[in-house]
Amino acid sequence: MSRASIATLVGLAGFLAYVIAVVTLADHVLQMHWAVQALFFLVAGTVWAFPASKLILWAGGK
Repeated sequence: MSRASIATLVGLAGFLAYVIAVVTLADHVLQMHWAVQALFFLVAGTVWAFPASKLILWAGGK
């Protein structure tokens, strides 16, 4: 199995787990002040990019 195939499977599984976790936490955050909500969604919307970039670099062999 190539690195790209492994990275695709790991990336999809990881992203699915991340989305489930964020949606579960969002149910609780929606009860809070709007500033907390904004911070949560700002962080949740960008944090996934860091491990994804590492996975992409690994898949590319760099």
